[in-house]
Amino acid sequence: VMVWLRRCTHYLFIVVVAVNSTLLTINAGDYIFYTDWAWTSFTVFSISQTLMLAVGATYYLTFTGVPGTATYYALIMTVYTWVAKGAWFALGYPYDFIVTPIWLPSAMLLDLAYWATKRNKHSLILFGGVLVGMSLPLFNMVNLITVADPLETAFKYPRPTLPPYMTPIEPQVGKFYNSPVALGAGAGAVLSVTFTALGCKLNTWTYRWMAA
Repeated sequence: VMVWLRRCTHYLFIVVVAVNSTLLTINAGDYIFYTDWAWTSFTVFSISQTLMLAVGATYYLTFTGVPGTATYYALIMTVYTWVAKGAWFALGYPYDFIVTPIWLPSAMLLDLAYWATKRNKHSLILFGGVLVGMSLPLFNMVNLITVADPLETAFKYPRPTLPPYMTPIEPQVGKFYNSPVALGAGAGAVLSVTFTALGCKLNTWTYRWMAA
């Protein structure tokens, strides 16, 4: 009975965590719509994406104990996001303007850290966390660069759901010294260690609940 319970709980939790992670980061590729605050949004969204990826992927990875499952988790998030981003296309936005956050390479680094340290949880937290935090803003900036004429298109297709209190007051030229990647990666390198530790702790709590 316990084996059955653990397996069912495992798959239920993975679906819940992956779906909620995707829902919480569904607009994380839409910093391009915040034209005057694009770099500020990029930095904030980088940290939010790092949080959801690191916590969920680490939880899944330490639950199974099999290197490679973090990448699988990121793939689940990516596919969910592809479907959700289809809504923008349905609203009439050009296909080459839809930004889908890139999680897979960072998740691969998390798997690599776990595998290379022979499934050492503490090394996963320290090395994996830093690698995810530093790499995710970089990969997502490369993703952003591939969008055709982002600023011009952003003005041409203003985001229809932008609430009044989010309306920019003045252009944020030179915000964060024109280096949102550096700021996002710097903050991510520190915060992701905590995020990864949280993922491991969630795994511990899950096991304790199932064994009760």
